[in-house]
This record gives sequence, C-alpha cells and structure tokens, in this order.
Amino acid sequence: MANPVFSRSETFNRPPQPTGYGYPQQGYGQPQPGYGYPQPGQAPYAPYGQNPYGQPGAPLGHQQPQPQHISGVMTMDDVLAKTAISLLIVFAVAAGAYLLVPVELVIPVTIGGAVASLVASLVVGMRARISPVALAIYAVLEGVFIGGLSKFFDMMWPGIVMSAVLATFVTAGATLAAYKFFNIRVTGKFRKMVTIATMAFAGVMLVNFALAMLGFDTGLRDVGSSAGLLSIGVSILAVCLAVFNLVLDFDFVERGIAAQAPASESWRAAFGITVTMVWLYIEMLRILSYFQQD
Repeated sequence: MANPVFSRSETFNRPPQPTGYGYPQQGYGQPQPGYGYPQPGQAPYAPYGQNPYGQPGAPLGHQQPQPQHISGVMTMDDVLAKTAISLLIVFAVAAGAYLLVPVELVIPVTIGGAVASLVASLVVGMRARISPVALAIYAVLEGVFIGGLSKFFDMMWPGIVMSAVLATFVTAGATLAAYKFFNIRVTGKFRKMVTIATMAFAGVMLVNFALAMLGFDTGLRDVGSSAGLLSIGVSILAVCLAVFNLVLDFDFVERGIAAQAPASESWRAAFGITVTMVWLYIEMLRILSYFQQD
C-alpha cells in the first residue's frame, strides 16, 4: 500500500465482504431457518420430539444467533474529528513558528524541524497502536517544520502561504467529493501503481537531497520563476501522487470502518491523512512559487 501508516493495522487491509440486504450471507455448515429452527423475528422453539418444558432453563434446540450490538468501533465522525484535531495542532504550531522564529534562524529551524518530524513520523507510523500523545508530538514537530518552511517561502514571495493553504484544502475537499459522489473504487492495480510510483519518487528525492547536501544541483526541486521544466514537471507529478495517496487514505478508512476496527484506530487514520495533507501543502508551495516574480 502507498501509505505505510495503515500497513501496521490488519483491519485497514481487509478486502470488503459483500453481504446481501445487510445480512451476512449463509453457507454450508451454518444453521438455516426452517424445520427445527426459528424463523427470523419468531420466538425460538424446540425441535420435534423434544419437550421444551421438561428441563426448565435448558436451551431450546439450535437457536439462531442473535445480533450483538458492537460498541467502541471506529466511525467516520471519529476519523474526521481526530483529523481536524491533528491538523489544528500542526497549523497552530506552524503559525507560532512563523511569527516567533527570527529571520536569521529560519533555515536552521526548518532543517531541524524537517529531520525531527521525519523521525517522529517513522517512529509513530511503525507503532502497533497510535496514541493521542504520539500523534500530538508528531503534529508539534511537523508544525515547527511547516512554520519555518512557510516563513522562508513568504519572505521570498509574500502572500504565497495563504494561497498554498487555500489550494491544499480546496484540492483535498475536491478529492473527497469526487471519491464519494463519483463512487470511485480503488482497485488492486491502482493501489499497486500508486505504491510503486510513490516509493520510486521518495527514493529519487532522497538521492536528490543527499546530492544537494554535497553541493550538487540536479535541478529537480528548484523553486521560483527561474525553475526549469524539469522542476515543474516533478512538482506536478508530486501533487498528483499526493492526491492519489489521499484517495487511498479514504479507501483505507472505509475498509477500517467496514471491518469494525477499534475506536483507537481512528488516531491512526487521522495520522495517515495528516501526513498526506502536509505533503500536499509542501508541493502546493512549490507549484505556486513557479508563478511568482523573483
């Protein structure tokens, strides 16, 4: 799967089990309504030849299992609420870093925040269970990075940050609307293609970062109006991959809800969506910088 955050929980990866009219499908070896068994909605009775009154309190034949009310499972409302909390922490800390970090410390804070948030995302993502505290720590560190990066871009091109925030949420909202209203179904082939493309992109960006630290400019991630077609093409590809990963995130959430994942797994869903949203925002900053005057 493209987003490794969801790979730690089995409930997000179970294929959907179709059922008819909201009831589980019956198969061989399951009690069938009929002779000796109660019909749905009828009181249970004993099979022919048994005296139901002979032993008070004895079980009456092979009774149809009664539906149980399951509590403490993940719901869409839980995921949306906890995602909102996570994003609120990220952008609140980012706003604080943007306002409080001195200009001369913007680059060190941005680099430090990037490394710290990357390590935190790996540590939190590999946990078998994601707690609210772990998610909050990641969100704070990510907010420091986003705040420093946003201030750097805004110093170069004033006003670009608000445009990037608006573009990020409009894109995410349009993706969610298309996913729901156009009934988009994520196939195994689509999932595999997005996974391979995302892993390849991450590998190339890691090599490019290492080369940049050594003083080599590959031209893959330049910003501003002086960037070439290669940088623009890479950023467009990155935005498309982020959108595709957001679609996969929505699909993972629906799978988890259908599998009746525990309510605690909604923190994992919120974490996964937050990671994708931050990536989308960073790419929006780069895209918009290409249309700014230096």
